[in-house]
Amino acid sequence: MAWTWRFEKSDGTEVQPAVQPEEFTTQGDAESWIGEVWKDLLEGGADQAVLSEDGTKIYGPMSLHANAS
Repeated sequence: MAWTWRFEKSDGTEVQPAVQPEEFTTQGDAESWIGEVWKDLLEGGADQAVLSEDGTKIYGPMSLHANAS
């Protein structure tokens, strides 16, 4: 199984990430990775991310913007 991220602008247009992800072997590894680099991805022009497993969308789009409190 391969877990992968797709990065998008807020309108759903795909963008190249500022930090190139690998293919992850577990969902947890993929989620840990994005938790570490989301600020860099956001600064690089991505607004949201979609997680897929072997080409099947699992969830998303998930905003990379921090929620305003």
